[in-house]
Amino acid sequence: AEQGDLTLKASVDFEGEDGDPHRKGGWMIRESLEPDSAYADVMVHGNGLISLQFRRTAGGPTEEISAPQKAPAVVRLERTDDVFSLFVSEDGKNFQPAAGVRLDLSDRVLVGLALCSHRADRTEKAIFSKVSMKALNLNSDDERILESSLETIEVATGGRNVVYQAQDHFEAPNWSRDGSSLIFNQQGKLYSILLGENAPKLIDTDFADRCNNDHGFSPDGDLLAISHSPEGKSLIYVLPAEGGVPRLVTRSGPSYWHGWSPDGKTLAYCAERNGEYDIYTIPAVGGSETRLTDAPGLDDGPDYSPDGKFIYINSERTGLMKIWRISPDGKTQEQVTFDTDYADWFPHPSPDGRWLVFVSYDKSVEGHPPNKEVVLRVMAMDGGQPKVLTRFFGGQGTINVPSWSPDSKRFAFVSYRLVAP
Repeated sequence: AEQGDLTLKASVDFEGEDGDPHRKGGWMIRESLEPDSAYADVMVHGNGLISLQFRRTAGGPTEEISAPQKAPAVVRLERTDDVFSLFVSEDGKNFQPAAGVRLDLSDRVLVGLALCSHRADRTEKAIFSKVSMKALNLNSDDERILESSLETIEVATGGRNVVYQAQDHFEAPNWSRDGSSLIFNQQGKLYSILLGENAPKLIDTDFADRCNNDHGFSPDGDLLAISHSPEGKSLIYVLPAEGGVPRLVTRSGPSYWHGWSPDGKTLAYCAERNGEYDIYTIPAVGGSETRLTDAPGLDDGPDYSPDGKFIYINSERTGLMKIWRISPDGKTQEQVTFDTDYADWFPHPSPDGRWLVFVSYDKSVEGHPPNKEVVLRVMAMDGGQPKVLTRFFGGQGTINVPSWSPDSKRFAFVSYRLVAP
């Protein structure tokens, strides 16, 4: 029996070539030895599938999240408080995240290697190598610190890659228009990091040192829109992409930038006026704002389609937060997502106009708080059912603003964990 945080590693190789493709072996963490116990495990299957499997409550159904990577590989299962995460490495050194889930297991659990033949009439053998178990025995939430991971994910495969990681809080990546770098906000300032490097550089925003997570590049990559709070209320500014003195665009606040029109002439944003949050647009050079929505409840997260025909938003006008799209003049407004299991936030169309990505909470979660189990979902722009790409610990700050790569193959996001210092 173990308690506290755990890190478990292993490589699994099966003996024989004629075994069931669903035979499996790996690490298991469970509350008891009862057959229906709540548990989490990482399993390598006979056909190469690697998955995070779990049962949330005793007697409940088993759920599974498949990793994009296949065996042979070294797998790592980590427990940090109530978050269980799967990592996979081809060389046993460079581990990449594959999945994560939040489970309410007891603090004291049973831990061990597990092997299953999948068939009651057959016995299987497996070789476990590179095996290690590290128990941190950290139990106090007060001792934990937040770890932020800037990641990219491939739409075609679901493969995740960590670009930058720090035991600090940062949010909301944007991809540069040339595809070479990402930016994010941290403690009121903006930073840029070149892909392949591990040293973010401060972006000069002059007096704007209270920037929030609503920022992004103009279509030509020359300008950067930011949201900064000079005296408590967020206002929108524009400055050169390489840094410089911001120019005020919105004079009323709070205003939170979310999208540029494809021609670069208009900014779309969420703003609170007279106690109601709605979608507005304004010329990028400044001027009068135009209100596009007036439905009761929060409308947020506007981002233009690449052809400029629609602005995608999230709205709670039907009671549950869902994705909608509206015309640039606000006259046409139609719902896009409908499933009742999720609350959907921050839709972002891909540059090629094929895909829409957004972050989804469980329907029971109100607002878009941090430190929750969330899923990134993607759906075709021309309709269809959303597909879950990956599940992890995140929420506020994960993908508040546009974060697609210019080639529409990947997008960036931030995941979070509460870890030992």
